[in-house]
Amino acid sequence: MAEKEVIETAKAQMEKAISHLESELQKIRAGRANPGMLDSIHVDYYGNSTPLSQIANISTPDARTLAIQPWEKNMITPIEKAISNANLGYNPTNDGQVIRINIPALTEERRKGLVKQSKEETEHARVTVRSLRRDANEAIKKLQKEGLPEDQAKSAETKIQGITDDAIAKIDKHLEAKEKEIMTV
Repeated sequence: MAEKEVIETAKAQMEKAISHLESELQKIRAGRANPGMLDSIHVDYYGNSTPLSQIANISTPDARTLAIQPWEKNMITPIEKAISNANLGYNPTNDGQVIRINIPALTEERRKGLVKQSKEETEHARVTVRSLRRDANEAIKKLQKEGLPEDQAKSAETKIQGITDDAIAKIDKHLEAKEKEIMTV
C-alpha cells in the first residue's frame, strides 16, 4: 500500500468518524423538536418491526411540537403505543388523524447534562480520530521499513497530522454549535 493510499484511507475514516459524531449529536435533544428524535422508534407494522419514518410522515409544525401523520389511519394506535413503550419521556396525543408530541422546555440542570453528554460524544470522536492517526503513522513506518524514503515518510506523517488537526477542528466546531444550541433558552 502506497503512502497516498494510507493518507486517503485515514482521511476517509476520519470523515466517517465526524459524520457519526454528527448523527450522535443530532439525537441529543436540545429542547427543540426534531424528527430525528424519533429515529430509534420501531412500530409493529403487519408483523414486522418497521422504523417509524417508513410508515408515517414526521414533521415539526413549531419548535416544541412533533407531528406524526401515519400513511394508514389504522396505524395511529400502534405508533402511539410504540412511542410510549420507547421510554423516551414523550407523551403522545392524537386527534384521530395526527399524533402530536409536545417537547417540554429544558431545565438548567438538564441542559448542563446534555452539554456533558455532547462533550462525551465529541471526546469519543477525538479518540477515534487520534487512533486513526496512530494507525496511519504505523502504516507509514511499515512502508519506510519496506523501502519508502525517509523524506517521503516524514512528508506523509505531516500530511496525516494536518488531516487529523482539521478533523479535530471540525469536531470542536460541532461541539461548540451543539453547546450553543442546548444552552439557548
